[in-house]
Amino acid sequence: MTLAIMQPYFLPYIGYMQLMNAVDTFVLYDDVAFINRGWINRNKLLINGQEYLFTVPLKDASQNKHISDVHLADDPKWRSKLLKTVEQGYRKAPYYQTVMPLTEKIINFATDSISDLVYFSLVELNQYLGITTRLVASSSIYTNGELKAQERILDICQQEKATHYINPIGGIELYDKSLFAEAGIELNFMKANRVEYPQFNRVGNDFIPWLSILDALMFNDIASLRVMLGEYELV
Repeated sequence: MTLAIMQPYFLPYIGYMQLMNAVDTFVLYDDVAFINRGWINRNKLLINGQEYLFTVPLKDASQNKHISDVHLADDPKWRSKLLKTVEQGYRKAPYYQTVMPLTEKIINFATDSISDLVYFSLVELNQYLGITTRLVASSSIYTNGELKAQERILDICQQEKATHYINPIGGIELYDKSLFAEAGIELNFMKANRVEYPQFNRVGNDFIPWLSILDALMFNDIASLRVMLGEYELV
């Protein structure tokens, strides 16, 4: 069984979805410290031909709290504002009429938890993309919070009886392949390849990569997206 573990990211870039599609079980690592100015509640869209950073507002977010304990801001206007921003940027995109209802369903999901919002969004994105990976929130199951870093990741792998663990390439210096091998677990790192597609008239050097998955969805059919999900290397 192949496993991956990642913090919950809202409407993440395609590399995150590639990792989820590559494994049997994907653990949302939500009982670890919240990261300010990270990707948990932020991402990028293409607005008026430019990269635009959006943020889901939070209430009393702090690196002293677990992600699962961080709540959305009380003012619900951010939802309608974000939807208007998406409409502004993508209403002329070829798959806007198909993708916008999914976007509305995700952004309007009734919760005050950023972790729950991300979990719901990933379930919906997986269904749209045909990803059948099992999704688990770490706060709901493992009870191993006393462990840290690599030891905790390894313990989750063992609890899930994983034989293969895949981590994003950014963590290559944090994990020891020999330690995982001793536990009977193969360790690989995923390097997402840059994927390009027509963003209105932006191609080649004008293409803006690594935006939210919404960008890829707005410009591509399911068959093309499925091909993009396989555009990565394991090292």
